[in-house]
Amino acid sequence: MSASDTPVRRRFGPSAIATPANAVTGVRLLLAVPVLWVVQQRGAGWGTFVAWTLLALTDHVDGWLARRDGTTRSGAFLDPLADKVLAMGGFVALGARGDVSWWPVAVIGGRELGVSVFRSYMGRRGVSLPARRLGKWKANLQFAAVAIVLLPPAADLVGLQQAVLWGAVALTLLSAADLVRHTRAAARA
Repeated sequence: MSASDTPVRRRFGPSAIATPANAVTGVRLLLAVPVLWVVQQRGAGWGTFVAWTLLALTDHVDGWLARRDGTTRSGAFLDPLADKVLAMGGFVALGARGDVSWWPVAVIGGRELGVSVFRSYMGRRGVSLPARRLGKWKANLQFAAVAIVLLPPAADLVGLQQAVLWGAVALTLLSAADLVRHTRAAARA
């Protein structure tokens, strides 16, 4: 038996709430407020960029902890919520500063709202919508889009900022279509 075949010992069952992964997610949500305030007040700068990047990277920490200790229903709700608060908060803060156009922010926000309503609707019908790989890629590209606007050497590279931002918009829409397609297929099965 190889190391990759070794069964993982789960410390927490699906109904657990007080887990290390959820603690990290809670800290992410709490720290989002001051970091987003700094983003809105100061915009591009090394301190802002580092604070944003560290906060965005905690998404990987709580994901690793959840995979190590066992995923939970509360974590399946809280982690995407934290991702949405952080990404949308970053875009809104940059939009309020005039650093990004409101159009991509509105498209991303509309997608997030639409997917949340869809998840709720399907959940009431007993259909679970687990996180999809494209959804995680989408969140990472959204975090990167905010980071590139905050990165001082990229301050004058508006073309690069726009390319990453609109790439995030495209992946955001693609991930929504993937989620709907996958959910319909699962509901038919």
